[in-house]
Amino acid sequence: MESLPGFRDFEPSTCAQRNALFHGWRTVARRFGFEEFDGPIAEPLELFTQKSGEEIVNQLFAFEDKGGRKMALRPEMTPSLVRILGKNLATLKKPTKLFNITEQFRYERPQKGRLRSFYQFNADIVGEPSLSAEAELIALAVESLRYFGLTEEHFYVRLSDRQLWQLWLKAFGITDEALVGGILS
Repeated sequence: MESLPGFRDFEPSTCAQRNALFHGWRTVARRFGFEEFDGPIAEPLELFTQKSGEEIVNQLFAFEDKGGRKMALRPEMTPSLVRILGKNLATLKKPTKLFNITEQFRYERPQKGRLRSFYQFNADIVGEPSLSAEAELIALAVESLRYFGLTEEHFYVRLSDRQLWQLWLKAFGITDEALVGGILS
């Protein structure tokens, strides 16, 4: 019997490779002072529709459990993270640096490089309004690649958040609209 479309088996050799990748991500995240967290594989459906609207339901593995609760397999960790942080808001130290490596699920047509079940490394810094948090997350991504032996010959970093670039330029005193527009075009 074959596995379901969009899902895969991890036989010993591929499981070892996956686990080595996870080990590297955990090692680098901990070096940067991040703490690992996890959440349930299934969450109330409302947790995802609150963020993305009802149209997201068609992209989820959504179902009703035997108790009549509408649920979904997690398609991402951000809503779960917000729920977890909300429970602990009174005691939350700031900034809080958290990471996870979780299996996630999306009900999409499987295609090369895009399965219905996938693992993702997430890192978040909560409660730090300065751009240093963004810089640290970029450094974490770069160091994660370097951990596996990649160098500047193998990758480069591209930032595509126009607002972030505008804030960054402003922090360095570059506010002339024509100059900013020329840099960002």
